[in-house]
Amino acid sequence: MKLILVRHGQTPSNVAGLLDTAPPGPGLTDLGLRQAAALPGALGRKQIDAIFASNQLRAQQTAAPLATARGLDVGVLAGLREIAAGDLEMAADADSIHRYIGTLWSWLDGHLERRIPGGPNGFQMLERFDAAIDEIVAAVGGNGAAVAMSHGAAIRVWAASRARSADSDVPDGQRLGRHLDNTGAVELRRGARGAWTIVSWRSEAIGGKALDAATDSGPTT
Repeated sequence: MKLILVRHGQTPSNVAGLLDTAPPGPGLTDLGLRQAAALPGALGRKQIDAIFASNQLRAQQTAAPLATARGLDVGVLAGLREIAAGDLEMAADADSIHRYIGTLWSWLDGHLERRIPGGPNGFQMLERFDAAIDEIVAAVGGNGAAVAMSHGAAIRVWAASRARSADSDVPDGQRLGRHLDNTGAVELRRGARGAWTIVSWRSEAIGGKALDAATDSGPTT
């Protein structure tokens, strides 16, 4: 099957640089709404059999224009939500952001037992995201294709942990360090044995460079 993981559109908390991870969270800015509105055209004639979003408002608002254009409902999966910042929630200082991102890096170094202060460890994060992906696979089947609106840190950690790269400019184990702007997307393919391969990684807004707001996309969330 094919899966496209899309980071949600821009939010006010992205602009402010906040670690804003708790559901339901903020909605989209005007730019975020334009980014979402550009997705149907950007995805063009790609096969899409189902659309999913996390239980956070920004992901559901990002999914809405595509769902309308394709005549599909949006399946809400809580497991697609952002990685909780715990005690660092709503912080914007460099030390807090470093502690959050540093913990994610430690997971990729094999230290899944390490925990975001007051938040999850790597085992917990991957277990709940894996469960959401399993629900998507079950819903669309082996020959199906789905789009899932999720969040920057969650997409990057899961892709770096669970998928190998078919793209030489995305080295395995380094994908967390590759930026994913608002409505940036990672396209994956699932093989017959269940292994995931990254087909493409679009760091910028997939609706076009004019909708890219890298400087206002927030630390991750």
